[in-house]
Amino acid sequence: MSTVLVIGAGGVSSVCVHKMAMNSGIFPEIHLASRTKSKCDAIAESVKTRTGQSVATYEIDAEEVPAMVNLIKKVGANLVVNLALPYQDLPIMDACLEAGAHYLDTANYEPKDEAKFEYHWQWAYHDRFKEAGLMALLGSGFDPGVTSVFTMWLKKHKLKTIRTLDILDCNGGDHGQAFATNFNPEINIREVTAPARHWENGAWVETPAMQVSTPFDFEKVGTRQAYLMYHEELESLSKFNPEMERARFWMTFGDEYIKHLTVLQNVGMTGIDPITYQGKKIIPLQFLAAVLPKPESLGETTKGNTNIGCIATGEALDGSGEKTFYINNICSHEAAYEETGNQAVSYTTGVPAMIGSAMMVTGEWSGEGVFNMEEMDPDPFMEMLNAHGLPWQVAELDGPVDF
Repeated sequence: MSTVLVIGAGGVSSVCVHKMAMNSGIFPEIHLASRTKSKCDAIAESVKTRTGQSVATYEIDAEEVPAMVNLIKKVGANLVVNLALPYQDLPIMDACLEAGAHYLDTANYEPKDEAKFEYHWQWAYHDRFKEAGLMALLGSGFDPGVTSVFTMWLKKHKLKTIRTLDILDCNGGDHGQAFATNFNPEINIREVTAPARHWENGAWVETPAMQVSTPFDFEKVGTRQAYLMYHEELESLSKFNPEMERARFWMTFGDEYIKHLTVLQNVGMTGIDPITYQGKKIIPLQFLAAVLPKPESLGETTKGNTNIGCIATGEALDGSGEKTFYINNICSHEAAYEETGNQAVSYTTGVPAMIGSAMMVTGEWSGEGVFNMEEMDPDPFMEMLNAHGLPWQVAELDGPVDF
């Protein structure tokens, strides 16, 4: 595979395309398409300035399968990298099947009319991709993505089994805005306002959104309040590590974010059911997303670090009893912006999208069907993280963290 078509023109796409262009030996031909071609052109111009590499751009509605098929065939794409919205996953997968292209994304499918993101819709495509001799790789972002690879690296090199797992996502950056989201506002707010779920003793345990929290001291950030949430890698991690007794996902939010979000919820601005306004049907959350600052515009003003990782406890691989390991990455917003013109939240997703694509293009990872990150060898991916801007560290803790 040598010709790649990237769908989407937000901050994550910008990072991914920049990093692909910086690795032209792996990605000699890059095409970029989205609903708004001017956004693609802006990314292409930045890539040309920073790397000297050219990126071809196109206008496309990713939900129009025939148009997607035509574009894939027109550019001769072997791999389609889906960095659009999660509710566009299935149409893009359909287009890949019809056009004969491999597929990669960073977030699982979510219906437009329901804040429910689960893998079963995409897992149902396994036989179709297998019969077509094609590979679909799901969730090659940071969380999901790197967190899944972190977990499987620990299981390969440190732990025979994983009894408990806690994923900790901290964005310690300050963008100077009264209220803004660091990735697509519509998807961010749908995730945050959905009920929290975690895996425990073979079943899902549901709690109200943003009701369970704990303080945690994050290196190069400080102590932040982390809130229990549901995140899709819990579903795949519990599937591929059936011995796990408990798996949880925590994300930090500042007091100002919580205050603004609470007000927006109370006045109905986070709703996803259509309402009539001046004779037209609109969705409140989509209107809110349109007026909030664009995540890709926050890079220049955002200062500080992200710190994302996993704490896993289980039976040590060397037979020395139960042990706990903490594996994480710390990413600077300023460094991410200097390299790609984007803040670290986009960077930490866009770089793994590039690396996952590289795994497929080079044949390091291969298969026929639909696969999650947990099913692949973590070692080559981990090596590329160190080499391409997301170095990781692992430490043994004295014991499980008491959340």
